[in-house]
Amino acid sequence: MAANPARYGSPNPGAPPQLARFAFLIGTFRGEARLRREDGTWERLDAMWEGRWILDGQAIADEFRMSNAAGELLVLGVNLRAWDAQQNAWSMKWLNALAGTWTDLGPAALGGVHIDDDAIVYCMEEPVADHALTRATYTGISNDRFIWRGERSSDGATWEEFLVIELERVTA
Repeated sequence: MAANPARYGSPNPGAPPQLARFAFLIGTFRGEARLRREDGTWERLDAMWEGRWILDGQAIADEFRMSNAAGELLVLGVNLRAWDAQQNAWSMKWLNALAGTWTDLGPAALGGVHIDDDAIVYCMEEPVADHALTRATYTGISNDRFIWRGERSSDGATWEEFLVIELERVTA
């Protein structure tokens, strides 16, 4: 299902072809997030993800928000994604709108961004939580859904899943 260009923009024919790897994010998705609390229990949260082509179709901006059962907004921000042809690498940042802070996603120092037929994986220094690093993995990618898995680590060697977000497309 293609996203509506009037609402979500469209890719620039001259944009780097690598940008198409994140095109599955274009559109509006809703779903459930499950967050592992420190005591090991899982909390169910509401999640919404909305992606658009921006800057004349040369980049993707995808907004994410997560709230609890009472409707309290816990996470609000936007990812900006572009392909740096000169560096042959992704240039991605997360803006935490609630804190006004930026985070590099998948920097070279943490291994960059890895993409294959089944998943997209990258790490980031964790700006909010108690752990040092977060590894993000997109899986189950299709035209109508995707899963985002977050794993946490304090040492970069041992990882534990702490957040699973399952989303389905609600608009095209």
